[in-house]
Amino acid sequence: MGLIDGDDGLPADEVGVWAKEKHTYLKRYLDISRGTRKKFIGERKGGAVYFDLFCGAGRSRIRGTNEWIDGGVVAAWKTSREGDAPFTDIYISDIDEIKLKACAERLRKLGAPVHPIHASAADAVTQMISAVSGYALHFAFVDPYNLEALDFRVISALSSLKRIDLLIHLSAMDLQRNLSVNLAADDSAFDAFAPGWREKVVTTGAQQEIRMRVVEYWREQVSSLGVWPSIDQRLISGEKNQPLYWLLLAARHELAHKFWKTASNPEGQGILF
Repeated sequence: MGLIDGDDGLPADEVGVWAKEKHTYLKRYLDISRGTRKKFIGERKGGAVYFDLFCGAGRSRIRGTNEWIDGGVVAAWKTSREGDAPFTDIYISDIDEIKLKACAERLRKLGAPVHPIHASAADAVTQMISAVSGYALHFAFVDPYNLEALDFRVISALSSLKRIDLLIHLSAMDLQRNLSVNLAADDSAFDAFAPGWREKVVTTGAQQEIRMRVVEYWREQVSSLGVWPSIDQRLISGEKNQPLYWLLLAARHELAHKFWKTASNPEGQGILF
């Protein structure tokens, strides 16, 4: 993931056009849930906390164009502020220190209460959780670069918080492209994504069925943490209509799922396969 010079003088990312669609759902969710967030903001309140474990540089150019867009966390901060329910703390991390610094700088310029942590997602999440109050309302955008980076330890750690909603990016492309590699390898991306899959997932039959079983097993594991994954998921496709990833919410409370149902506005996209 190379860096380019941003239109604001800081390092920036290059992304596919589909990033715009992903951010639309993120912003819609944060906007729809602002009334709930507001209840946690103010003196003697728990606070409203945002986590982004793969924050990137905070600014991106759409590949092959001259169009610039905000990164997810920057878009999220702006949305929360515009809705008069700004997050009281924003925790960001990225394994790439240059990206992390650029993102933190962009957020500071916008007056965001940002706390950058330079670490892998699995290490950063433990630092984030130990820093926050159990009384706050928490939202995590879990937007990894690939399936392997969607480390189950991240979801497990986040789910220990009493009030947590997770918007998760689940790579359909990785599941499709690298299925046979992951099934055969001793050290597979599936081991980080869905620990214990080898004992539980039947790996014979059509590829599509195997993929479905892997995801179903993952959903069961997430549900067992007390944050159940929504059945309303958005399939984000590429320019050639190839499936790239699903966006789905995992949350403890029914209200969060109601918000996501509205935000994701499914048009016959309720089924994973």
